[in-house]
Amino acid sequence: MKKTIAMAALAVAVSFGAISCKKKVSDTNLQTQATTVVTSNPNASVEVKDGVAHLSGTFESQEAKDAMIKQLKAIHGVKDVMDMSTVAPAAPAAAPVETQSAVDPAVQQKVQDAVKDFPSVKVEVVNGELTLTGNVSAADARKIKESVDALKVGKVNYNYTVK
Repeated sequence: MKKTIAMAALAVAVSFGAISCKKKVSDTNLQTQATTVVTSNPNASVEVKDGVAHLSGTFESQEAKDAMIKQLKAIHGVKDVMDMSTVAPAAPAAAPVETQSAVDPAVQQKVQDAVKDFPSVKVEVVNGELTLTGNVSAADARKIKESVDALKVGKVNYNYTVK
């Protein structure tokens, strides 16, 4: 009887020991899993130490950051997530197109005079630069370019369509 009680006590002790010695996930395994999750954001990184994931980097929105933290917390073995990341500020609105001409009106008039024989070509100032637009033949395109280049007016954008 004493032998049976001793065996039962030993079996209970071994089973409690087995339950309490649950296999701990290593930081290396957690790091691999966490890195896989974080690769969806190239501007973020993660480091796992003692079961705690340390998230750093930049996110486009608070929602993206919160989703990443949730995914890291869902990894079995991660105890907590230390958030050291930031949310990038919203991109500024595009600058309006410059309306004041940076091109001397006399230069603009010279170019208009040079292309007066080509009514389909328009001379405009776009973002402070002279720009030629319209539809021309290949031969006319060469004549226009030679005429305008001879004026030596600086940078001119030839945005016309050659047919």
